[in-house]
Amino acid sequence: MLIGYVRVSTTDQNAVMQEAALNAAGCAKVFTDTASCTKANRPGLEKALDQLREGDTLVVWRLDRLGRSVKHLIAFTETLAEMGAGFRSLTDQIDTTTPAGKFFFHLMASLAEMERELIAERTRAGLEVARRNGRTPGRRPKMTPSKIRSARTLLAEGTPPREVAKNLGVSVPTLYRWLPATDR
Repeated sequence: MLIGYVRVSTTDQNAVMQEAALNAAGCAKVFTDTASCTKANRPGLEKALDQLREGDTLVVWRLDRLGRSVKHLIAFTETLAEMGAGFRSLTDQIDTTTPAGKFFFHLMASLAEMERELIAERTRAGLEVARRNGRTPGRRPKMTPSKIRSARTLLAEGTPPREVAKNLGVSVPTLYRWLPATDR
């Protein structure tokens, strides 16, 4: 039996494409997680593993949906082999039930790890350059100095915090974060 596993990193990502591919490949069951691949706690993966029996195959859409560390991926597939189960990656065309598939798996796992490290290295370098050029990386603050002045004025006049936040286009917690009760 083919058991599918889908993982998306964030809640705004959509698992529909992965699920459709796994269903088209003939997976009897598909389990999903919304978590980083570096997270150890992935309930969907645990459920998928609980369903695997000897002769079954765990199927993912792409290798990086399972993990990006070569050490972790190799250990994971060895655990599957000990259970008598195989592993398939649809996009990477990896099938560890064959000798060539095992070789290709090790090769692709190494490339996935290298890609992840290169992305992290480029990100760190870009952040460093931005800091050197006087730019603060990340999202711009919602509360500008003029919004803070306006909020203080409105609150001093007795306007309810919920209304002040709505007028400024921020949430009440954001308003409180920038203007704690002791500062008003």
